Amino acid sequence: MIPFVAFIQKEFFHILRDKRTMLILLVMPVVMILIFGFAISTEIRNINVVIVSPNQSESVRQIVEKIEANEYFSVVGTLPSPHQIDRAMRSDRADIALVFDANFEQNASVQLVIDASNPMVATAEMFYLSGIMHAYFTNKLQGILPPQSIGTSVRMLYNPQMKSSYNFVPGIMGLIFILICAMMTSVSIVREKEVGTMEVLLASPVKPLHIIFAKMIPYFVISCVNLATILLLAYFVLEIPMVGSLFWLCTLSIIYIVLALALGLLISTVVTSQVAAMFGSLLGLMLPVLLLSGMMFPIENMPIPLQVLSNVIPARWYIAAVRKLMIEGLAVSYITKELFILLGMTLFLIIIALKKFKNRL
Repeated sequence: MIPFVAFIQKEFFHILRDKRTMLILLVMPVVMILIFGFAISTEIRNINVVIVSPNQSESVRQIVEKIEANEYFSVVGTLPSPHQIDRAMRSDRADIALVFDANFEQNASVQLVIDASNPMVATAEMFYLSGIMHAYFTNKLQGILPPQSIGTSVRMLYNPQMKSSYNFVPGIMGLIFILICAMMTSVSIVREKEVGTMEVLLASPVKPLHIIFAKMIPYFVISCVNLATILLLAYFVLEIPMVGSLFWLCTLSIIYIVLALALGLLISTVVTSQVAAMFGSLLGLMLPVLLLSGMMFPIENMPIPLQVLSNVIPARWYIAAVRKLMIEGLAVSYITKELFILLGMTLFLIIIALKKFKNRL
């Protein structure tokens, strides 16, 4: 046991002395969380709105005040005629024109004219502004207008403000642990083979299995530190509510970290150079996680073959379970499927990786 502990200490010292490795292990997760949480956002902000209203009635003024009070919109002025809307949009002065009917007090008729050159942005803008208008109609005009004039009620559960960080943080957690654990573990083991020090390690009194575990334990500890850092940043900086069980969230993440370490060990058994291990980890793991895990694109919208292929991506099950625990606040009984799938994948990868590594020895 003492030689095994000494090997673990040696690995820790080796990692801590390498500033580039520490930069990747500890700084990269923080940078990715902040970039995806703030810089890369699907929310539409600073939407310029112009008002076209023949009659500046009290109702129109109240609606304009509601729009100005919303953080997504800025009322940049009024236009005397709808014919000037096109010029305002072509000059980038306006993104949306809100055109009130001359008899707005009687029929509550409003037209939204939106720049749809970017369909995704236009859809979000229409959704935001329609919500404000509907809230006004419901609260202020319910006793005046007939019931059929008021549209259906829309309620957003779990993420009422439609913040993109609610979606990106679970996805980044799945991506970070796969990259750090799998990539760094595979590179660390392959480096020993490439420089010829693996033979020296195998000639030591420590068992080969202990050597492998000594390589993996430091990255497991660092990944647990990253897990704590990500959760703190998500809660205090990105203001993502941790409404589910923190214990099961950490338990699920630890299982996923072990799975990623086993995946890195498996990669190290099939490549012979650090460059191959690096590219195998980046291209073979990062792209499937980004494209097939549900992090960026809904799996339900993919073709059937890709939906089937996504079942073998561990990040798909981890991200889905994290969303249920962190965002929706569901009990652990709702993630039993994802939990058992990740456990099964972890055991399978550990058995295959260790068996293949022993054969190579």
